[in-house]
Amino acid sequence: MRAVVQRVARASVTVDGVEVASIARGLLVLVGVGTDDEQADATWLADKVRQLRIFPDNAGVMNRSVEESNGAVLAVSQFTLHGDARRGRRPSYIAAAPPERAEDLYRAFVDALRARDLDVKEGVFQADMQVELVNDGPVTILLDSKKTF
Repeated sequence: MRAVVQRVARASVTVDGVEVASIARGLLVLVGVGTDDEQADATWLADKVRQLRIFPDNAGVMNRSVEESNGAVLAVSQFTLHGDARRGRRPSYIAAAPPERAEDLYRAFVDALRARDLDVKEGVFQADMQVELVNDGPVTILLDSKKTF
C-alpha cells in the first residue's frame, strides 16, 4: 500500500458540492492499494501513519506523532498512487487493486487507526472528490509498505 501523508492545519473532502468530511489539525492521508497488497500492508501502513513523528514538540522539533498531538486523520482512497507514467503520456493503473479488493484493504487501514482511538474521518470510496487542505510546514511524507527494507 502507498500513502501520501500531509501534515495539515485543516483539510476537507467535498462530493457533489457537499462537504462529507473535515478535520482541523492532523494528517491528510491519500491511500492507494496495489494488486499485491494484503492485510499486513494495511496494518503496517496504519501503524506507520499513527507513529510518524512529524508534529512539533515544545521546542519546535518534529518529535510528536498525530496520536501524541491529539490530531485527527482524514483518509482518502486514491488509486492513482499506483499509476505508472514511466512510458508514454497516459499513466497505466494495472498495479492498482480492483475496487472490491481495494475497498476491503482501505477499510482495514481505517479500522486499524480507529482501533487506536484516533479521530478518523473519510472521503467517499470511488467518488469524484474535491480535497482541500492547508499543508502545515509544508510537511509531506511518502510511504510504501513494499519498500520497508
